[in-house]
Amino acid sequence: MRDDYLKEAQKKITDPMILINVISRRAKQLKSGYKPLIESLERLSAEDMALREVMEGKITYQLAEDEDEA
Repeated sequence: MRDDYLKEAQKKITDPMILINVISRRAKQLKSGYKPLIESLERLSAEDMALREVMEGKITYQLAEDEDEA
């Protein structure tokens, strides 16, 4: 995983645990055949591609609400 991508992605998703979960899920999707949401001239690992997608605002997250509050 590229350190510069990680630092930039942390500016978009500041909670490290959430960032790990988002990147992990997206990397699994990419590895299973989902198409990337961005174009890249360089060959990137699934994790780096997921980080780039977060950096460019293509991937976001939403926390689930507790059922007790609903």
